[in-house]
Amino acid sequence: MVGNKFLIIGTFLYCCSFTSFSQSIRKGFDEMTDQEISGLVSAFYDLRNGPDIFNDMATYHANFFNFDNTADPTRQDLHFNLPEEAEREIFLAWHRMMIFEMEQAVQEINPKLSLGFWDNSIYQSSGDELWAQNFLGSFDTNWTLNRNFGQGGPLPTPNQISDLMNMNDFFDFSNELERRPVHRGAHVWTGGAMPTPLSPRDPAFFFHHVFVDKVWHDWEEIHQSSSFIATSLLRYDGTYIFDGEVLPAVDPNDIKDSRVLGVFYGENGLAQLDNYIVSNTYNPEEIFYYQYTIEAGNNFIVPPGAVASIESVNEVNLVPGFEAAAGSSFRASIDTQILPIFAPSFQFSQRQTKPYPYSDKLFEAIVWEEGGDLLNDEPIIISASPNPFRDTITIKLSEKKDCVVEVFNQMGMPVKQENFQNTDTLVIKDLYGLTSGLYVIRVSDANGNLLVVKRVVKL
Repeated sequence: MVGNKFLIIGTFLYCCSFTSFSQSIRKGFDEMTDQEISGLVSAFYDLRNGPDIFNDMATYHANFFNFDNTADPTRQDLHFNLPEEAEREIFLAWHRMMIFEMEQAVQEINPKLSLGFWDNSIYQSSGDELWAQNFLGSFDTNWTLNRNFGQGGPLPTPNQISDLMNMNDFFDFSNELERRPVHRGAHVWTGGAMPTPLSPRDPAFFFHHVFVDKVWHDWEEIHQSSSFIATSLLRYDGTYIFDGEVLPAVDPNDIKDSRVLGVFYGENGLAQLDNYIVSNTYNPEEIFYYQYTIEAGNNFIVPPGAVASIESVNEVNLVPGFEAAAGSSFRASIDTQILPIFAPSFQFSQRQTKPYPYSDKLFEAIVWEEGGDLLNDEPIIISASPNPFRDTITIKLSEKKDCVVEVFNQMGMPVKQENFQNTDTLVIKDLYGLTSGLYVIRVSDANGNLLVVKRVVKL
């Protein structure tokens, strides 16, 4: 057929039909077909109707968001561990498992669907298709997400992503990615639940974190040096039960390569499947679906007894390095009819209104950075002393400003606020009544723009 291509180099056996559950070729939301969009939106509504994986993940994420580690430096949490706290760093691996868990839940409903990603270094308008009512727009009203686009801070630039790719040290890379606009930007720009510990309530969280995961995937392809000191993950430690099933125990070092999970990324019309052995670990048949060109080779292997298929609307190339061994079951196909992504019996779910319950965690302050101007990365705090402190702490700025200083405890609750005018020395007194532990100092200018945050310890 004109415009379609099927090039095969290798040997394999065509297989009969199986109950199909797919692995993933994730693509940008702009490359998803209308049928994929409709199917994914429908699956999200089904998953909220029960058991509610969105609320379960959001609650877990909030409960383990960020801890004071002064009492136990090895205690795990999910966010904002510094490079010198490498034994606690699980941010990238944990979120990789979280989006994989969500994707598996989606595929139980529709096996040919994968999560998409939102490249917010390119798509930066509330008028983008991602926010249309037939896509993620309907969730804002139906789930009371209260998005507030563009009010909370800038989205990343392509140059900022390039700068990340040039970083050599993994812990520096992870810390910079998490705290700066490549990760932070979409959370604060979207607003509503997204810049809070309950951010997984919003389906946009998963499109954003698939993009963050892709950035890590691309960095690892270049540097091959991701490394975790931790050997287990919160939630994925073999003890957590959701919907009657115990979630698997995962060592973060075992998932440094997304291909271990059968996850690949398609971009600009090409998905390259390589360095992967079909194992059927998660699914009895691994189906890789992408409407554009799929190229499988460079040690993509279907061993004896394994079951896999590759499906495209346009082109499939099986190139040197592809192998389907004798005794394997492999199928490659091109189908210009996109609609068969759904089984004949598939029913779209109704978009039901289902507000989330109220939670104080929607109003917790999040510390995105350790020092540095949030907007232009120029240092503004010269010193915060003494740190640790007992009764008084002095913040020294690089220039005189009118500003407001707020102090928050480790639960995000405000415990002190003072206003200062035309000064570069901020003296915060009468702190003796505070309990020992970690506190956050937040400095804003007279217009309410956040200038800097600083973590300090009360003795």
